[in-house]
Amino acid sequence: MSSKSVLYTSSPLLASKTPVWRSKLIVALIALLFTGLAIRAAYIQVYANAFFQRQGQVRFARTLELPANRGRILDRNGLILASSVPASSIWAIPEDVKASPAQLAELAKLLEMPLAELNKKLGDEDKTFVWVKRQLEEPVAQKIHALGIPGIYQRKEYKRKYPEGETIAHIVGFTNVEDKGQEGIELTFNKELSGKAGSRRVIKDRLGRVVEGVGEQVPPVDGKDIQLSVDSKVQFFAYQKLRDAVIARKAKAGSVVVIDSITGEVLALANYPSYVPDKRQNLTGEQLRNRAVTDTFEPGSTMKPITVAMALEAGRIKPQTLIETGPGRFSIGGFTISDTHNYGTLTVEGVIQKSSNVGALKIAQKMTPHEMWDTYVALGYGQKPKIEFPGAVSGRLRPWKTWRPVEQATMAYGYGLSASLFQMAHSYTSFAHDGQIIPATMLKRSEPAVGVKVFSPENARAVRRMLQMAAAPGGTGQLAQTVGYSVGGKSGTAHKQVGKGYASNKYRAWFTGMAPIESPRIIVGVMIDEPSDGKYFGGIAAAPVFSEVVQQTLRMMGVQPDVSVKPQIITQTVEESF
Repeated sequence: MSSKSVLYTSSPLLASKTPVWRSKLIVALIALLFTGLAIRAAYIQVYANAFFQRQGQVRFARTLELPANRGRILDRNGLILASSVPASSIWAIPEDVKASPAQLAELAKLLEMPLAELNKKLGDEDKTFVWVKRQLEEPVAQKIHALGIPGIYQRKEYKRKYPEGETIAHIVGFTNVEDKGQEGIELTFNKELSGKAGSRRVIKDRLGRVVEGVGEQVPPVDGKDIQLSVDSKVQFFAYQKLRDAVIARKAKAGSVVVIDSITGEVLALANYPSYVPDKRQNLTGEQLRNRAVTDTFEPGSTMKPITVAMALEAGRIKPQTLIETGPGRFSIGGFTISDTHNYGTLTVEGVIQKSSNVGALKIAQKMTPHEMWDTYVALGYGQKPKIEFPGAVSGRLRPWKTWRPVEQATMAYGYGLSASLFQMAHSYTSFAHDGQIIPATMLKRSEPAVGVKVFSPENARAVRRMLQMAAAPGGTGQLAQTVGYSVGGKSGTAHKQVGKGYASNKYRAWFTGMAPIESPRIIVGVMIDEPSDGKYFGGIAAAPVFSEVVQQTLRMMGVQPDVSVKPQIITQTVEESF
């Protein structure tokens, strides 16, 4: 059966006439549709564009922070102690990372990161952003860029550098990866050092690349430089000598403070053990703690000159007043206070020279608790030091109304109150500055400090002579003597508190003094914590560090020697009392 061709043009359906209304309806619907689209477009473009612009900005517009360059920390001579250098931080879009096993292994090697840790970061739940590693050195960042791994990107930041390393770590402190101060001067002056970040409004694509800048750019304001009073050369030498003494004495730790007795500037503040500020892995509190201002302890015999000074000021004694210390012990309130020897009758000068506990307490008994408390407070004890430094503690000084007679007696030779090494050294400015306690500072000061009178100039000079005797042959601080300069100071040795009592075999050794003695230029305080080589007296463990630091510091400052240089060999046994 053959098929017949069908002519559609001759179809009866086409021959039927279409109603006019249907054509008009279709045209009207089409016109209505386009009118609706035009109205919708006008509504979006003119009346409701804010919403859609916000959505576009959320997805593609970004405000880039333009980091400010953190200010430098300088020593008194302009030497850089802390500065910021450019660094690169590595980040990734995990879902876009396309790398071969060899590339990932090389990336992990450059990052100094185990491959498993890198894979964990790249497999993070957040598929759009993850920090891989912050603040890499530029040569390493360039090698990572050369790998050409898709999904791995870099951001320019700043990294803090500390050229002087561990010698000055406890002063400058350090910053975190966000460039915020965490310790030391970096923390105290964080606002001034940080400056103010700028901003730039941009359009980014999905890979984080800037494709267009929009709006005005706000430039960053760099941080201010901070110039310290510290002399980095004095600091370096003090740290070295302290470290050597701690190691030699098999001690737990130690501290040194050097203060300019004319301006009140802190020239050095060293602690051992220390740390490297920009390499802080596996640090402990023992390393981080700035012991010179944060640790307090009973200062022992270094308080005896203050006891004598307040009694001189009150008019109860004179330098040649005789004090009976025999038979070398004294009972009060059920306690017996002893000297290391029976010194018999001593002058007030002799009490300081021989470091007699009995003599000191008998001098204290000539005053009221209120008088003693007032002087301690005037010298800064029991108060937080007013110094530009975080973590400085106040120590312990109980209200005078609560003192028992035995407590007044023990405070005369440094037990029953506590202070930091910094407080101890600072209080000695009252002797060096002719009776005035002067404000201390960590910032460079060009003018002599204005002090507050605590003792008369005559009494301050009298105590200085006693300190000179204490550091001379026959005194307890003979090893503090130095070549070319007259010195004066007081040693101290105190049992360490353990719980509510004292450890019989744990000590802290102190020496605090000044030089040259007639016109003091510097005050130096030294503390050795728990010397365990059997030589734990302050006159043996701490005084030699004082001697070396004084001699080197005065030479660096250009202070002329005030005594003829003669070879001196000290063969006498150094005495000490608690």
